[in-house]
Amino acid sequence: MSGGGWRCDGVRWPGEAPELGWRRGRERRVSVLAYGGGLGFRAVGERRCAGARGNECPLGAVVAGRSTGGRCAECARLDRAHSVAADTMPDDPRTYRVYLAWFGPGLVKVGITGEERGAARLREQGAVAFSWLGRGPLMAARRTEEVLRAALGVPDRIPYARKRAVRGQLPGAEERAGAVAELYARAFGLQGRDWPESLEPLPLEVVDQVEVFGIGRGDGPLRAVRELVDGGVVAGRLVAAAGPDLHLAVGGGDAVVVLDTRLLTGWELSGVPDAAAIVSVPLVDIGGGGVQGGLF
Repeated sequence: MSGGGWRCDGVRWPGEAPELGWRRGRERRVSVLAYGGGLGFRAVGERRCAGARGNECPLGAVVAGRSTGGRCAECARLDRAHSVAADTMPDDPRTYRVYLAWFGPGLVKVGITGEERGAARLREQGAVAFSWLGRGPLMAARRTEEVLRAALGVPDRIPYARKRAVRGQLPGAEERAGAVAELYARAFGLQGRDWPESLEPLPLEVVDQVEVFGIGRGDGPLRAVRELVDGGVVAGRLVAAAGPDLHLAVGGGDAVVVLDTRLLTGWELSGVPDAAAIVSVPLVDIGGGGVQGGLF
């Protein structure tokens, strides 16, 4: 993970292992991450806008360290305008799937994703368990999503901070599967009355991702990286990951710090020895309330 002008492009989940993306001009590369392996870097210089739709920011704008978007206002607007969520592509010919995602007790959402992406979207969001609900054209999938959100009383977004807060206290596999099955049954109670006819229902098949993420092994993390700073180091052993979050064992003990990789986008990062196992960037306490700004 050398410097040389390479800037982090965030984490992605094309399969069952997280990958960090890197870019330098038009060049792209990825680093596949493995649990138990070392991960370490030092932030260099200033954080620059990540651009939009795979293109460089024409202004090379500096963005705030705490921004999880990592884009200037104009690039953020362009990126959003071309997303599926913006409903700007009603004639999209691709097939979409509607899903029911469970993140923890009381944390549920309904969403859609392109069928060709498989479960990548669910891994990117950190869904602990999920089931598909149906498949069909974009607008039918979007309509079903809206109907189910209203009927089930679930939000369209769940803050990552809330997802992190419950990962260390997840119920057992049977209870997780039961929660998804119960919501699935409620959703299908609306079929034939409010579902679009062009949406093909899919059978219940609960997919549990606890093992994929490596979570649920004791107490959850107590601290998270608040932001990177020039010269700041983050180094440790990767013990788990969920969505954009990497869980790093640091300090030579059992302490685990969460790194939201959305905070990495736009930074140039240089390598540090894996054995460093230190964090010298500002941290926020997610286990008891408070902020730590020193070395950990």
